[in-house]
Amino acid sequence: MNSGFIIDNSVVMAWCFKDEVSLYADAVLGKLEFVKGYVPSIWPLEVGNVLLVAERKNRISEAGTARFIELLDQLPIVVEQESPDRMFKEVFALAREYRLSSYDASYLDLAMRKGLPIATLDKDLVKAAEKCKVPMFTVE
Repeated sequence: MNSGFIIDNSVVMAWCFKDEVSLYADAVLGKLEFVKGYVPSIWPLEVGNVLLVAERKNRISEAGTARFIELLDQLPIVVEQESPDRMFKEVFALAREYRLSSYDASYLDLAMRKGLPIATLDKDLVKAAEKCKVPMFTVE
């Protein structure tokens, strides 16, 4: 089994916005001092989209976005590449079966393939992970 864990974007974005503060998300961030986090290939686009929407709603400035992206670049987060064929087939089927977005299914799929626990604040993803016997990342 690999060391590390999968980090869902719901946890990452809690690091960015004060109104989404989470003790769990903060503890996950602290764990990155000791182990690597893994994310699917869609992650940079997903982070970017959340930040763009936040900018448009005046939740964050362009400078704030740039600072947050710079901070993310310094973390030991590995972006795992995936083929479009696999995304269209396996990940899509997983999303359909567990009633997830294709984005959320990509995190679940990565956790299943790597045999790693998943850190998430997304209730639907937690339910799907439980059904698939994917453990939740704990922060004790």
